[in-house]
Amino acid sequence: MSSSTVGSPGTPRRYAHSLWLLSGRDLRVRYATSFLGYIWSVLDPLVMSAIYWFVFTQVFQRSVGEDPYIVFLIVALLPWVWFNAAVGDFTRAFRKDARLVKSTAIPRSIWINRIVLSKGIEFLFSLPVLVLFAVFSGATVSWGLLWFPVAIIMQVVLLVGLGLLVAPLCVIYSDLERTTALVLRVLFYASPIIYSFRDLPEPFHTIGAFNPLAGIFTLYRVGFFPDLWDPVPVLVSALMCVGILALGMWTFRGLEATVLKEL
Repeated sequence: MSSSTVGSPGTPRRYAHSLWLLSGRDLRVRYATSFLGYIWSVLDPLVMSAIYWFVFTQVFQRSVGEDPYIVFLIVALLPWVWFNAAVGDFTRAFRKDARLVKSTAIPRSIWINRIVLSKGIEFLFSLPVLVLFAVFSGATVSWGLLWFPVAIIMQVVLLVGLGLLVAPLCVIYSDLERTTALVLRVLFYASPIIYSFRDLPEPFHTIGAFNPLAGIFTLYRVGFFPDLWDPVPVLVSALMCVGILALGMWTFRGLEATVLKEL
């Protein structure tokens, strides 16, 4: 391709073109040999939602969450799968493509951003499932649904910041890959997924506000459950997302040369 098509080296246009190509490659590799293909994008959150719905509505008397509970679960589990899969891939972002990372001239941050983009596309592809469950369960929709794109933007900012932190550190300290997996398990239950932020008692209510996912999940849910609106976790989450992004950029700049030596 000519430079007029993809842009000159070092330009945002060339970066965006390379990012799109790498993200597309990830998606093709993921689904090329898969018979079920797209279904895998939604199967994991659907199975998880079905299990928690059954346990908390059919086995035990549920005291948390909102009705319809299946929509309450799915609207948080879909972005959680995006978050969990992306952070998990960050731990192998550089080692997986070590040769390309060392031999190509494109900015190394692209190996992080392509994970955010490819997993984000899978998240967007899974949204029709949320729509179907919302329709068939009789969930109501309010103007709060306009916050949904804001939640996506905040999650992108958070993931990019975490990727810039996690990816280089995992190259230098290999044990962090397993540590990250353990942290993600704990974070699932520490985040308002099977419950809402307002269900947390003190002092966990105050502590939980400093989980950036609390405000993001609130924005995802408020379109279906307006009573869950709470500006405190949303504001804290926005500030933390920006702060984590700034910390990630600073850390990545300082460790990039070390990472290339370690690969």
